[in-house]
Amino acid sequence: MLTNSHLTTILPVVQIDRARRFYEDKLGLVPEGAHADGSFVMRSGDGGTLALIPRPDRKAAEYTALSFEVDNIDREIKDLERRGVKFEDYDLPDLKTVNHVFSTGDEKCAWLTDTEGNILCIHEDTRRH
Repeated sequence: MLTNSHLTTILPVVQIDRARRFYEDKLGLVPEGAHADGSFVMRSGDGGTLALIPRPDRKAAEYTALSFEVDNIDREIKDLERRGVKFEDYDLPDLKTVNHVFSTGDEKCAWLTDTEGNILCIHEDTRRH
């Protein structure tokens, strides 16, 4: 069973140096180092890992690749915007954002795109408040 195994998210990137700058400077992930396969691993504050793997011919993402759980989504949006992060806004029949945030009964979500076209999300579990 993988119950106690560490989970690493692997994201394809076109330019690894550009992607590293985004994840380090804009999102605050901590660099861990390069691997023999050309990937570069980064760590979040809770120990989660993200591996950026070079894929120069990658296709544009069509779905959310990963999500960061945050305590206060409004505060995180403001902080990330100050760092130059741009959030997506949606006005679809089943998905409408207000001030970048989509709210469900128990969760708030906001989406952004990294420099490589990967769709990312930040979310707040409102049941914890």
